[in-house]
Amino acid sequence: MDSLITAAARALAIGDPLGALKRVALREDAPGLALRGIAMAQLGDFVRAKALLRSAARRFGPKEAVARARCIVAEAEIALVSRDLSWPVKALETARATLQSHGDRINAAHARTIEIRRLLLLGRIDDAERMLAELDPSPFPPASRAAHELVVAGMAIRCLQTKRARAALARAGHAAHVAKIPALMAEVESASRLLDAPAARLIARGEERLLRLEDVETLLASPAFVVDACRHVVHVDNTVISLATRSILFALLRQLAQAWPADVSRSQLIADAFRTRHADESHRARLRVEMGRLRAMLRPMAEISATERGFAITPHHASDVVVLAPPTEERHAAVLALLADGESWSSSALSMALGASPRTVQRALESLAASGKVQSFGRGPARRWMTPPVPDFPSILLLPGPLPGD
Repeated sequence: MDSLITAAARALAIGDPLGALKRVALREDAPGLALRGIAMAQLGDFVRAKALLRSAARRFGPKEAVARARCIVAEAEIALVSRDLSWPVKALETARATLQSHGDRINAAHARTIEIRRLLLLGRIDDAERMLAELDPSPFPPASRAAHELVVAGMAIRCLQTKRARAALARAGHAAHVAKIPALMAEVESASRLLDAPAARLIARGEERLLRLEDVETLLASPAFVVDACRHVVHVDNTVISLATRSILFALLRQLAQAWPADVSRSQLIADAFRTRHADESHRARLRVEMGRLRAMLRPMAEISATERGFAITPHHASDVVVLAPPTEERHAAVLALLADGESWSSSALSMALGASPRTVQRALESLAASGKVQSFGRGPARRWMTPPVPDFPSILLLPGPLPGD
């Protein structure tokens, strides 16, 4: 490798893309194209970066399988950062296997880290945890170690393990300072601030207060009867019942929990759950049916009893009933939570991450755009959506979906 290529690679390793481009901006050979692609990625021009890396991969000869695999890994990372979740994961797995077989353990581990980060974005926490447990970070250089610890912290935040998250972020901060890469240090600082940001609201006995992630962790470990409006589940005594697919039942339960220890009138329950202002006998009959279903589901945890004016909930063992809600409740909260990371997303990537149909996501984006909460750029398949972080809005790292094992 010639001196200019070596100098450019060193510049990129310390986060100096302009310094790298000064040395390889006019190079058209495979190594030069690859380094130009990585430099453009660090500068945020992902479209140009992907084109350069693909050109480099094509120009590397049949005996340069490792160099070609590194280009694929770099392209996969660009796809992840640009939220192109439909990028072919099989190509990344093949590249990782090639790097591993040729003894390039550092880049093979980096490829695995990208796979784990993608799984986290898709909410596949159990799969990501298993993959992370198989990864040995001991041989990593400081920059790779910082990136690895950020993934560990992200996993811990998703699993509501705040002590583990803080420890990982401390290790990440140390590694980032050793690496002396400003962008990496800024990423660690940003992730650290998440732990002290509002993660949820506690609603109990007619009062509300904001909770940090540590407070949420403590609450879920307490003996309280917790109606979790972030994940649409119920927690009590280490038991979790999901109502994620039973929106009417959850709406009824939330009303009962927010009113506890008082009851809720039938008219209010009908208005909130069935979204109607004028109740008739059919609505009252439907309320009785839905309450019967909710009573059956919660029988191990609580009793739902009819009162003169409506219904009330009484937990069997818990001394308190509380509701855990997002800091800010929006109609399209899940979409906004993903976009709050500041990256640009395609509607197809949002659809994959949310597990919703493309048309449902598109309607949500159009509604949010009409109200000025999101904006788009580009056209057709290249169209991307983004928004600046919303104050007091939960990041996707905070309460994004079901916990592992839920």
